[in-house]
Amino acid sequence: MTADIPQDILSSPDDLPAGFRSGFVALVGRPNAGKSTLANALVGDKVAITSDTPQTTRSRLRAIVDRDDMQVVLVDTPGLHKPRDPLGSELNRSALGALADVDVVCMLVDASKPIGTGDAWVARQLQSVTAPRLLVLSKSDLVGEKELRAQRDRAAELAAFDDVVALSALSGDNLDTLLDELCARLPEGPRWFPAGTTSDQPLEMLVAEFVREKVLGHTRDEVPYSVGVKVEDLTYDERRDLTSIWAVIYVERDSQKGIIIGSGGRQIKQIGTEARADLVRLLGGRVRLDLTVKVRRNWRRDVSLIHRLGYGDEDE
Repeated sequence: MTADIPQDILSSPDDLPAGFRSGFVALVGRPNAGKSTLANALVGDKVAITSDTPQTTRSRLRAIVDRDDMQVVLVDTPGLHKPRDPLGSELNRSALGALADVDVVCMLVDASKPIGTGDAWVARQLQSVTAPRLLVLSKSDLVGEKELRAQRDRAAELAAFDDVVALSALSGDNLDTLLDELCARLPEGPRWFPAGTTSDQPLEMLVAEFVREKVLGHTRDEVPYSVGVKVEDLTYDERRDLTSIWAVIYVERDSQKGIIIGSGGRQIKQIGTEARADLVRLLGGRVRLDLTVKVRRNWRRDVSLIHRLGYGDEDE
C-alpha cells in the first residue's frame, strides 16, 4: 500500500507534533453502503463520485483526511458483490486487495436497509484480517433510535468488531467520532501526503469519473453498467487559463450510444454541461470538454480494456 508513494513527499519527523499518527484505512461494504459519500464527507471535498447505481466505484481511491494530530488515508473500494462478468471480478479483486496492507478496516452497513446475505459475505472476507475492525452504520439519519439499536445488534453478529460507530455522512453526525476512533488505532507515523492533498487519484481519472457520474445520473436499466469513460487528451493553456479535455464514453451496444447522445444530441450536451461545472470547481479555471461516444462490444469482458479504463488493479 505504501510502496508506490514517493518517499520525497513524506514529512520529516521534525515537522510533526509529538505523537502524530497516520495510516491507511480501508472502507469496505456492499454496493451503495455509502463508502464514497463517507469519504467525501470526511475529506470535506468531492473526491469520489456517487450515485444509486451499484458498481459506481470501480477503482481504489485514496482520499486523504488531515488533522493536526493525524493523517488518515482512506482507501475507498468498489462494493463487494457477486460478480456477473470479468469487470465485477476485477472490482472484487481490487476491494479485497485493499485489506492486505491497511492499519484499520471499516465495514459499512446501511442502517436503513435489512442486513442480508451480502453483508454476511463481506463480513466473512474480514475473517483473515489482522488489522482492527470497526463496524460503521451509515445513513443513521434515515432511521429512528430504536431501529438503529436493533440494526446495531444485528450487524454486530456478523463478525468480531473492535467498536461500532453509527453516523450520517449527509448530516455530519458522528464523523468526528469516527475520526477519533481511527486516530486511537493508527500507529505513529509520517504525513504520507502533503498537507492540503485530498486525493492521489490522477487528474485524468478524476475527470473521467466526474463524466461517468453524470452519465449514471441520466441513464437507467442496463446502460449505467455498460458505461466506461477514458480521457484521451488533457491540455492546459496557461495564457488563456483554459483546460481542454477530450473524453471517450464507451458503451457496448449501438442502442446505448443512442440513449446517451439523445434526440438531437440533447442528452450528451446536458451530460457535458453538468460535468463541466464540476470540472471548473475541481480545476479552478475555464474548461472546454469534448465528449465522444464509442461502441466497444462486450468491453466488460475485456480485462485489458478494463485496466486501461482504470478499473480494478492491473498490478495485483
